[in-house]
Parts: sequence; structure tokens; C-alpha cells
Amino acid sequence: MRFAAVLIFALISGAALAAPMPAPTPEKKNITSEEQLFAQLKKAESAEDAHPIEQKLIGMFRASGSPSVDLLMIRANAALATADNKTAKKLLEAVTAIAPRYAEGWHARAGMEQAAGDDTAALVSLQKVVLLNPRHFNALSELGDMLQDYGDKAGALKLYRRALEVDPQLEGATHKVRELTQSVEGRDI
Repeated sequence: MRFAAVLIFALISGAALAAPMPAPTPEKKNITSEEQLFAQLKKAESAEDAHPIEQKLIGMFRASGSPSVDLLMIRANAALATADNKTAKKLLEAVTAIAPRYAEGWHARAGMEQAAGDDTAALVSLQKVVLLNPRHFNALSELGDMLQDYGDKAGALKLYRRALEVDPQLEGATHKVRELTQSVEGRDI
């Protein structure tokens, strides 16, 4: 029940934050809404075509809407860049404490936890990312990677397929689906 409440809140707050955008002029087609970007991503014919769209979406995922959270994220990334993992951990814990519905905070935390060898915490953090942002293609793929590493091939296959539903050109995911499909479902005769 709590998950449903969180999901409904996330959907409502996301809809409330979306401001109507003016129609693009014929000379200048700016893709500004997340929905438009996801639609473009599904139509991309190659990984090269998809990459700039993915980058725009990642930029949107990173936008917290809070200057305080943004500052903490900048400082956490700086701490990670200088291998100050203790400071980065404290900062990312602060981000997820003050903004528990900010999926990218959990995503950064998962990366830090995995780099520190805490796979259990990383799995939990990645699951939170996917719950908060079910279209976070990178988190879906990363969670699939972890499940595959731990031998849950069927679970990994489901996550890779979900990632490909969102981003059909996601680097490496098609190969992983092909490989795991044979392993999990067998070959057609």
C-alpha cells in the first residue's frame, strides 16, 4: 500500500511540475519534455541516434528541483572524483534523507555503494531508483547486471527487456537479452 502511495505521489508531483511548453517553431524543433524525448528515443534507429536523446534524459533525471540537493550532489560527485569516499557517502546519505523521492540521488548512491563493494546496499538503492523512475534505463540495466552476476538470469532478463522497452537502442542490452533468452528460455527447435 505504501508503494502505491509513493508511486501515486511521484506521478502526481511529476505532473504538477511539468509546465506546458510552447509548440516548437518549424525552424527550431526543441525537444523539451520528457515524454517527447522518450518518444524520440523509441524511434531512434541506431545507438548513435539514441545517444544524444539519452544524454538529455539523463540531464532531466539529474534535475532535482532543489538547489540544496543539487549542491549536495555536486559536492558528492567532487568527493567521489577525489576518492574521498567517506565524504561522498555522507553527502549521498544526506541527499537520500532529505529528498527520498529523488531517484538520481539513489542512483548515485548505488554507484558509490557498488564501488565500495557493498552490493547488497547497491541492489536496494537501484531498486529504489526503478521504483521512483520506472523508465530509468541505466538503472534497469545496472540492476539487470547485478542480478545476472548473482545468478538470477530470469530476473536479469526481465530487467533488460524493460530497459529495451524504454530505450530500444540501449548499449549492450540487446546482446544481453539475446544471450539470456537462450540460457533462460532455451532455443526454438
